[in-house]
This record gives sequence, structure tokens and C-alpha cells, in this order.
Amino acid sequence: MTITYVYGKNLYVNLTNRCPNACDFCLRTTGDHVGDSGSLWLGREPTKEEILTELEKRDLSHYEQLVYCGFGEPTYRLEDIKWISAKVREMSHIPIRINTNGLSDLMFGRDTAPDFQGVVDIISISLNASTPETYDEICHSEFGLKALPAILEFTKHVKQYVPKVVMTVVDTMPPEELEACRQLCASVGAEYHVRVYSENWTDEN
Repeated sequence: MTITYVYGKNLYVNLTNRCPNACDFCLRTTGDHVGDSGSLWLGREPTKEEILTELEKRDLSHYEQLVYCGFGEPTYRLEDIKWISAKVREMSHIPIRINTNGLSDLMFGRDTAPDFQGVVDIISISLNASTPETYDEICHSEFGLKALPAILEFTKHVKQYVPKVVMTVVDTMPPEELEACRQLCASVGAEYHVRVYSENWTDEN
């Protein structure tokens, strides 16, 4: 079971394979690993204690960031992330990032933005489309047309609690859609990042 893996200069945590989306461009549709991670499909979800044990085996000073990002939507494990981050803060000053689809409010049926205060230093939110219809067409969210409006609302709110909030898109989009996404990102006050897509990885940095 691959719980942590290294890619580039960062250490990644693979918490879950659950996700409310089935995005057309998702790495899960083309493979089972990132770099030399080994398979990221989990037979079961690791406990928070197992994750901490794996992190304790690593010299965190060797990495630029600790990133919650695996083969699923990490915020399904939000309470465990809060516990793990608190333990990591006791051991290291490593910046902590979470890569998320931004749908945790709909997933939990409540405002989740305050939960991220002190938990992560950077939150990277996959925008991926400029309209609810386009988002539903390419991300196939279980939340349908409610998904994109919820992501935008979450982004605006979570900026109050997390120092750096970034929204990302994949560079395979048409230029006009990239520009529309850039404008949408600016409207909610988040940083905008176009990530490079390949069948092996999407660069979330």
C-alpha cells in the first residue's frame, strides 16, 4: 500500500481513492502510479496513525512541501488531515499543501472553509471549467450543475483561513476557455495556475 511517495521536490500523501468526480483528464484513467510511486490504488484507506508513522520515517527537511494528493479527493479525510497536520507541525516547519476539487462543502453539507485554518499553508483547487455546464461535461461530478458554483463559493471563503489559495486548470483547454477561467479565478481573488498535463502527471505546483 502506497501511503507516501516522492515526486519532484515534494512529499505526497495518498489518503483515499474516493472522489465525487470522474474527470476526463484524471490520471486515474491512464495509469495507477505517479513517477516511481508504485500503485496508488488502495486496498483500504490507511489510518491516520499509519500515515503519521510513514511521515515519521521521512526526513521532512528534504522536501519543499508536504502535499495531500493521491488517487482520490483528500478532503474526504478532512478530520484525519487536521490531526496529521497538527502532528507534522510539531515535527517540522515544512509548508503543507492540499490539492482538492473544492467540493468539500457539498461533500459534508456544511461550510468547511474554517476547518483549513492552521491546517494547510496552500490550497490548490481544480477549477477546470468556466461554466457549470462545461464543468459537469468534463468532470462528471455527482453534484451536477451545483458543483462549480460551490467551488467558487468555497474558494472565496477559504481565502479567509489559508494564506495562499490557487485555482488551477489543465493546459489542454482551448485558449478562450483558459482566458475565461483566468477571469473567473480573478473574480474570486485566487491565484491562477495553468498546470501541464501528461498521461503520467498533472503538475499542481
